[in-house]
Amino acid sequence: MGQWMFRDELQLLEINVPRAALQLARTIAYPQLNVADYMGVLHELSEEAADYVDIAAPVAEQAEQLAAYLFRRRGFQGNRHTYADPRNSYLNEVIDRRLGIPITLSILYISVAEQLGLPAYGIGLPGHFIVGIRAEGADRWLDPFHEGRWLDLADCADLIRLSSGYAGPIEASWFSPVKGRVILARLLSNLRANYVSTGAWAQAAEVIQLLRQTQPSEAEHLRDLGLVYYHQHRLPQAAHYLNAYLQRMPDAEDAHVIRDGIKRVLDEWAPMN
Repeated sequence: MGQWMFRDELQLLEINVPRAALQLARTIAYPQLNVADYMGVLHELSEEAADYVDIAAPVAEQAEQLAAYLFRRRGFQGNRHTYADPRNSYLNEVIDRRLGIPITLSILYISVAEQLGLPAYGIGLPGHFIVGIRAEGADRWLDPFHEGRWLDLADCADLIRLSSGYAGPIEASWFSPVKGRVILARLLSNLRANYVSTGAWAQAAEVIQLLRQTQPSEAEHLRDLGLVYYHQHRLPQAAHYLNAYLQRMPDAEDAHVIRDGIKRVLDEWAPMN
């Protein structure tokens, strides 16, 4: 039997998000990463956290106690100084360095919470990922990037405005639990942005290939992969994926730009043949 891989995680009826996050890290950047070892660390965190969480207390109080354990006692924190560092998006690095971004710290918190029996789930606010807790009578929200502090609606609006620039009305759908596949796609999208911004085209291509596995119906990944291959001067591959994008999305807003781009790619490629 071959080695279990990221694509295998996606076939599960219920995706194990932390394990899949470790698998994507192994696929893209850490080929020697031992996924089982890091899953063991998460289990050890939950076993130690159990000494600091009173299971007889109300759920909201247990959630606070877990936040105090992870973010104050164990020192996990948001990396405010080098937010765009790709290591913040790799769960193994977050565990090792105790530094992360909202989504990876939320994955960590939810993983430990679930092992303690706490009803925690992910919430994908625009620009800032947080955690929901099904507490007594009403759901509550906390922010692992800011030491697990509780949030109200005004706090969430501030986070959205500061991280994405959006200052319009809040939509109730933003607070719905996010499925595992969507969490992984958002994590990969962060990595894509990190690598594209620094011109790390080979890594960006790896990330987009995993995005295609995660969201096979999203045509934009074909376009993005074509553009990344163009930057790598891999012109046949660039033309192939850009053309595949147009076949899927012939009426896309950027279709005319992409058609012009394919022509340029072919013109550049022709002298090489």
